[in-house]
Amino acid sequence: MIRVVIADDQAIVRAGLTVVLDAEPDMTVVGQAADGYEAVALAAELQPDVVCMDIRMPGRDGIQATRDIVAAHSEVRVLVVTTFDLDDYVFGALEAGAAGFLLKGSDEATITGAIRSVAAGEGTLDQRLTRRVLTEFSQRRPTVETQRASVADHLTPREIEILVLLGQGLSNKEIAAQLYVEPTTVKYHLASLLTKTGTRDRLQVALWALRNGVVS
Repeated sequence: MIRVVIADDQAIVRAGLTVVLDAEPDMTVVGQAADGYEAVALAAELQPDVVCMDIRMPGRDGIQATRDIVAAHSEVRVLVVTTFDLDDYVFGALEAGAAGFLLKGSDEATITGAIRSVAAGEGTLDQRLTRRVLTEFSQRRPTVETQRASVADHLTPREIEILVLLGQGLSNKEIAAQLYVEPTTVKYHLASLLTKTGTRDRLQVALWALRNGVVS
């Protein structure tokens, strides 16, 4: 069962998401927060699998709350769900450690699918934002080249291949088909990549590769 906390300053949004998620056989909403402070507190108290996080909230916003949750609870994943797609919000949330980003207005299947993906450690990104995000992160290069090289030099050729395909937005199954290997083999290499790069999920490791110039 995927345990979810919903953080949004609008009660009607929290109520609507709760109805949708509680209707799923593998999900349950264990808490609701009206601002970032409450979201951080509930993440610590309830240890949910996923926090659905709005960005603009009174007090502590969703980006800072995401940063605090990720820093303190490595097992809790944050899925940002917001009406705002301004670049500063998107990149701020992803750099804070969010495992996914969706725009409000997505259909129920997209939202529940994103939660399952984030809970499984795969990450997700709204298709309407993918090109902008990949372009931006591919233009961000490390300030210290030797730091990038020290990690990249320890990546195997197969891991580099997988990073390239991750950067194209392919799923594990699609990567396996491209490389003519089993999906379990992709998961094995992905686990190694997460360890070597110090990232938490497939979305973050893809962004790491783009940001650090390992793939273009």
